[in-house]
Amino acid sequence: MPIKIRRKIKRKQKKSQAEKEIRTFNLPDDEISENLKENIEQIRTITGNSSDLIIRPLKGNDIVNMTAVYIDGLVDNPTVNKFVVDSVFQNIDPQPEGKKDKQGLFERIFAEVVSIGEVKQLSNWKEVFLLLMAGNTILFVDDVAKVMVIDTRGGKKRNVEEPPTEVSIRGPRDGFTESIQTNISLIRRRIQNPNLWVETMKIGSMTQTSVSIMYLNGIANEEIVNEVRARLKKIDVDSILESGYIEQLIEDQTLTTFPTLYHTERPDTVAGNVLEGRIAILVDGTPFVLLAPAVFIQFFQAVEDYYARFDISTSIRFLRVLTFVISLIAPALYIAVTTFHQEMVPTRLIIALAAQREAVPFPAVVEALLMEVTFEILREAGIRLPKAIGSTVSIVGALVIGQAAVEAGIVSPAMVIIVSITAIASFSTPSYAIAISARLIRFIFMLSAATFGFYGIALLFIFMLVHLCSLRSFGVPYMSPLAPLTLSNLGDTIVRAPLWSFKQRPRLIGNQNNQRQGGNQKPGPPTSRSLKTKNDQGDQP
Repeated sequence: MPIKIRRKIKRKQKKSQAEKEIRTFNLPDDEISENLKENIEQIRTITGNSSDLIIRPLKGNDIVNMTAVYIDGLVDNPTVNKFVVDSVFQNIDPQPEGKKDKQGLFERIFAEVVSIGEVKQLSNWKEVFLLLMAGNTILFVDDVAKVMVIDTRGGKKRNVEEPPTEVSIRGPRDGFTESIQTNISLIRRRIQNPNLWVETMKIGSMTQTSVSIMYLNGIANEEIVNEVRARLKKIDVDSILESGYIEQLIEDQTLTTFPTLYHTERPDTVAGNVLEGRIAILVDGTPFVLLAPAVFIQFFQAVEDYYARFDISTSIRFLRVLTFVISLIAPALYIAVTTFHQEMVPTRLIIALAAQREAVPFPAVVEALLMEVTFEILREAGIRLPKAIGSTVSIVGALVIGQAAVEAGIVSPAMVIIVSITAIASFSTPSYAIAISARLIRFIFMLSAATFGFYGIALLFIFMLVHLCSLRSFGVPYMSPLAPLTLSNLGDTIVRAPLWSFKQRPRLIGNQNNQRQGGNQKPGPPTSRSLKTKNDQGDQP
């Protein structure tokens, strides 16, 4: 190998190693000193003596010197005052001078004095700084070469309230928050089973974000669990600020508009999917929990489908799928009819459409693209504006612009109706992720219809189905149980069968314990169908 190439490779290796060290905090990895002043100075130096760093000396007497260190705003102040400061002041007696007695004092504080849930001892600076920044209190004792880490995490948190993005008519009203501990507890309240396992890891070299996977041991597919764990451990980035970061870094296919992971704010939705064998991925700092693996039909299922009767739920699911198709191809069908296939609609209707379009200077495809882009701008503006005026601006803007465009002869009234129906249909999809996919693919359908008519729509529809069948979510076919066909799981697809018929879990998701319920769960009238009266119970008429 030439010398220049070898030098270039060495420079790249040194540069990548230097960049990696920068991305890993540059924290000291040495042992803690016995000298209290040196330890406090080390903390001040590494943190830049930040204003929210609280260093509180605790002196039991002239001999025993201790210091509590914590970050203001990340700890629960009443817990620090009551279980750390007050406990030390009330329980420390004068001790004779000597390192041996200081070590014994440290052990006594650890075992008897600090009465709080989790307390542990550490002697490595790197671990100490990571736990300090997570909201723990660090207790130093002079002449002791280790510290006590006390779990005092707290601070301001958002209360548990109904999720605004997934409103349910019938069902629980609680939703996830930005605290990962709170979110885990909300799921555990619904699945009170010791087989509900939680594994937590730190991801993000700068942010050190807590990411947990939750699954039911014995029900979840062990191969899928190992795959999820391996993909998460492979992530090597600076920051993880939301579950969307994780979703983009672990999904099977990136070149697709369809989501291959499901996200939700509802604990009952997560509990139901975990009971089916899926794995929940929780990220600290966001109320959105990821579910893997995900299938296509899952995005048309709402949580209240399982709280209502099967006939009602089935009809609503049919409606959702129908509105998804409408939002996908309605403008394309209008373009194809008015451009190529006028003979396929009634004569009176095509004459009325032609009369409306007589004064419009643009072809149907330009007209549709103009209106669709305008509605997308109004929709995005309504989301970004404050709630008090966002809905007003979007509704009034749509009405005013639509009416003005018709009167100006830029678009026809029929096109305004088609675009409005398409926009309303896209809102009826329970999942925002699949709805926005339809909004993007809609433009491709419109261009295809303007080029080839109904043939273009049919051809593109076939391509989309082939693409959906080729997708995988952690190895599970995206179109299952429809493709490949699994007859035993068809009762929870577009059709929602009665709950008493759900005898098995989805086979391709949780394949260890498929049995879901006992036999003969179908309700029915009593054996005797005679009328119950007071005389039958021995009472007098």
